[in-house]
Amino acid sequence: MSDSEWNVEGQETKSSPVEIPDVLPLLPIRDIVIYPYMMLPLFVGRDVSIRAVEESLSRDRLIFLVSQKNSSEENPNSADIHRVGTIASIMRMLKLADGRVKILVQGLSKGEVDVYLRERPFFEVKIRKVIEPTLSEVPI
Repeated sequence: MSDSEWNVEGQETKSSPVEIPDVLPLLPIRDIVIYPYMMLPLFVGRDVSIRAVEESLSRDRLIFLVSQKNSSEENPNSADIHRVGTIASIMRMLKLADGRVKILVQGLSKGEVDVYLRERPFFEVKIRKVIEPTLSEVPI
């Protein structure tokens, strides 16, 4: 069963697998690594990050989540962000009174940055999906 065949409550659905585009908005995250199948809330406060979330919501709700190398860096550039991350779906979004947004994301697949297309007004990257070998493909 692929990850896209489960809904938010963990119940099986009959939907087709999610088509992952080659170009996605990137959200640099601090102090956490998100893996496929994980579901968790994130608070987004930086202007570039909020714009990446808004762009994702205006497209197909997919976003590329990648950890920052240094979590104290307030304005990271491409050199401050790891290359491997998780393609995720934004399940819910809530605008908070202080200007931040809270999103609920679900990791779908591992991915890697091929090239940064832009860094402003939000990060946008060309990615490639990383295919993990299944247990039957691993030599013993």
